[in-house]
Amino acid sequence: MAETEGGTADAVSTPAYSSPAKSLGDPGITPLSPSHIVKDSDANDAVEQSFLVVVAIDFGTTSSGYAYSFTKEPECIHVMRRWEGGDPGISNQKTPTTILLTPERKFHSFGYAARDFYHDLDPSESKHWLYFEKFKMKLHTTGNLTMETDLTAANGKKVKAIEIFAYALQFFKEQALKELSDQAGSEFENSEVRWVITVPAIWKQPAKQFMRQAAYKAGMATPENPEQLIIALEPEAASIYCRKLRLHQMIDLSSKAPVNGYNASDTIGAGFTQAKEYIRRNRQSRTFLVENVIGEIWSELEEGDRYIVVDSGGGTVDLTVHQIRLPEGHLKELYKATGGPYGSVGVDYEFEKLLCKIFGEDFIEQFKIKRPAAWVDLMIAFESRKRAAAPDRTNPLNITLPFSFIDYYKKFRGHSVEHALRKSNVDFVKWSSQGMLRMSPDAMNALFKPTIDQIIQHLSDLFEKPEVTNVKFLFLVGGFAEAPLLQQAVQNAFGSKCRIIIPQDVGLTILKGAVLFGLDPAVIKVRRSPLTYGVGVLNRFVEGKHPPEKLLVKDGTRWCTDVFDKFISADQSVALGETVSRSYTPAKPSQLVIVINIYSSEQDNVSFITEPGVKKCGTLRLDLTGTDTLVPTRREIKTLMQFGDTEIKAMAIDVATSKSVKAGIDFLNY
Repeated sequence: MAETEGGTADAVSTPAYSSPAKSLGDPGITPLSPSHIVKDSDANDAVEQSFLVVVAIDFGTTSSGYAYSFTKEPECIHVMRRWEGGDPGISNQKTPTTILLTPERKFHSFGYAARDFYHDLDPSESKHWLYFEKFKMKLHTTGNLTMETDLTAANGKKVKAIEIFAYALQFFKEQALKELSDQAGSEFENSEVRWVITVPAIWKQPAKQFMRQAAYKAGMATPENPEQLIIALEPEAASIYCRKLRLHQMIDLSSKAPVNGYNASDTIGAGFTQAKEYIRRNRQSRTFLVENVIGEIWSELEEGDRYIVVDSGGGTVDLTVHQIRLPEGHLKELYKATGGPYGSVGVDYEFEKLLCKIFGEDFIEQFKIKRPAAWVDLMIAFESRKRAAAPDRTNPLNITLPFSFIDYYKKFRGHSVEHALRKSNVDFVKWSSQGMLRMSPDAMNALFKPTIDQIIQHLSDLFEKPEVTNVKFLFLVGGFAEAPLLQQAVQNAFGSKCRIIIPQDVGLTILKGAVLFGLDPAVIKVRRSPLTYGVGVLNRFVEGKHPPEKLLVKDGTRWCTDVFDKFISADQSVALGETVSRSYTPAKPSQLVIVINIYSSEQDNVSFITEPGVKKCGTLRLDLTGTDTLVPTRREIKTLMQFGDTEIKAMAIDVATSKSVKAGIDFLNY
């Protein structure tokens, strides 16, 4: 029901396209196709020009980074400066998404610096410091995310998630502005920057809004100037970059012809070694030229061709299906973004389960709390071995156990780690005399299997959908795409259906694509709505059509309550700038605020807001203060909602005075 602060409004929904009869609550149910107003390129274009630079932040589950491009030379993308620190065997163009707060809960450091400092603290001291890692997944897994949601540090203490995210974004903001100032030779102002933050496409609206709020808190933009910050969807960014690829910038897993002198069976291993060499040589420059012409891969795509982008990162895997529209090469989304929490963190989780199986869950839990820095160490050691896993590997992988693990285990159990390994029924893991866990390649591959199986299963389901027939390419991007085991699994499962392409600098694909998106946000012309959205309204009660329990009699008029007035359906395609329009009337002339509840469902045919699966997901708030008081007794507030962008937006107009009314959609604080 459209509840308002002046009691329940008879907010009879008067859609913009309705006849006068309907606006009086006529039973004629409003037509399903919303009135579409295609936005003319208005004042927004003037705003576009005022930013000197676009800075994109790829805020990942496991690692993060930024890149930028000056609007005057959009073909040059600069990836951030090298980071101090770094791990052996891991290219550190990005930095780990780790953050350290002092015992007083003030920001201390981020990335390698945070990790190294935390690691060097004395255990008696480190238990007072707050260390966070892999915290981005919390936004995906929390069902009812709010500004009050907590994150738990390694020592078990809780801090508000919004503070941690704001600290992290503020850190990147300061790093980027500092680098830009050094380059320009003078102080670079935040107002000269358009910021882009990437999020998974499968994130729900509250998580996207949460990121925006954190960015406001970090001082990147303000609610008064929201245009300064764009939320970009990770696979979309990857898709935009993949269009620009040249042949030497990618590895075609499915090519039967030799790629640069390698045949297909060599490609998975050798192509990557060669790619890494190529990246290593070019890494010093950190500047990538993006040709304005469309890349060679694109020259093979014709009007209407379809391709899938599989963005496999640390936390989530996102699948997006795009179709190309020539001549400009605009993109159209063919099927709503799907995916799930199948990122590389799943492999770490399997390793943790294996440790629990060998040493006991009670010990591992205690060890994590009592020796948090040593636990971080162990996971770093695992990470570098995880990257050495490959389908054809025959020699075992050794993982060094920190001394404090061996020592603490002996105290905890009264016998040695070696004894535990002999006693456990885990065949594939042995103890080596140098104090290491020795894992057979099969044991390592088994840790990858559950996560990779879920990705393959999800892709198979996607290929079954009618919208996803005749896919020409599959682009495998994101940090986890570097894993040869994942490459091979995707190639084996789908190599016969389409060509499988991996960009060479696969971990930076999203970052570079996000910069391109910030330079031209209109490149993706059509998206699909992930959910059905609407509001509850009153309609005239019709005998035989409406259920009797929905009858409400008010001033002698019979109304049907809880009717779901649908704005947009799940998987409906929406063009950029297209709006859905409705009109609302305050219940009393004196009312200054209209608050309307927004409901969502994964089903597309919803009749009532009380049906199973329909959830209240947010509020639309119209602020009528400051508009003329000399208005007719019955005011009509016309609301326009946009669903075609990466975030849902609203604006409103007072029809009588044509003045704009302050409108906001809130998915977090309702």
